[in-house]
Amino acid sequence: MIKGIRRAAIYARVSTDGQTTANQLQELRTTAERNGWDVVEEFVDHGISGAKGRDKRPRLDALWKGVGRKDFDVVMVWAVDRIGRSLQHLIAFLEELQSKRIDLFIHQQGIDTATPAGKAMFQMLGVFSEFERSIIRERVKSGIKRIRANNPDKGWGRRKLEESRPEVAARIVELRKQGLGMVAIAKIVGVSSRTVQVLLQRPSEDHSSATKDETVKMDERCIEAV
Repeated sequence: MIKGIRRAAIYARVSTDGQTTANQLQELRTTAERNGWDVVEEFVDHGISGAKGRDKRPRLDALWKGVGRKDFDVVMVWAVDRIGRSLQHLIAFLEELQSKRIDLFIHQQGIDTATPAGKAMFQMLGVFSEFERSIIRERVKSGIKRIRANNPDKGWGRRKLEESRPEVAARIVELRKQGLGMVAIAKIVGVSSRTVQVLLQRPSEDHSSATKDETVKMDERCIEAV
């Protein structure tokens, strides 16, 4: 390859074996030639849905690994849905390209991240990524609340230590009052030091119900057994 010529990788995909990638490949090869890019490798997945992840698309996986090695300067695809129909998969792929400073050319949508307008798309990745993560978090929280409300007697999801094992929470607080460190406390009660830290960092009212030794005498045998 002549020094200074950009190395291009082409990715093409069709959903069924009856379809062909010939048109996609030809158009992208022509574009690469017009831009003076050297196509160093072509990756083609046949008969695989865009809803499938990287683990189900061997050639996309191979492309991804090439990106990780920085084997290319630009990745070319026919349309954005050739990469995937999942926003999560798309964002992950774009973030990987951005982290390796590899550009993306999408023919149908007219996107070229080597241009100022294309670079702006990369800058929006963090916004979209955080937006999706916040949606997922809210859905998970709502789902847990709904299930707990409908099944109050059934334990589901990650509950606070004060709720799941109040006697352990009380023991942790008491040992801390005695001056013991978090690691020592964790060994005594049989939980991780991180669990101890999280409990002790919460506002006191959050675990007060488990520490009312003065007003509610807990079963000493239960505490000592912990």
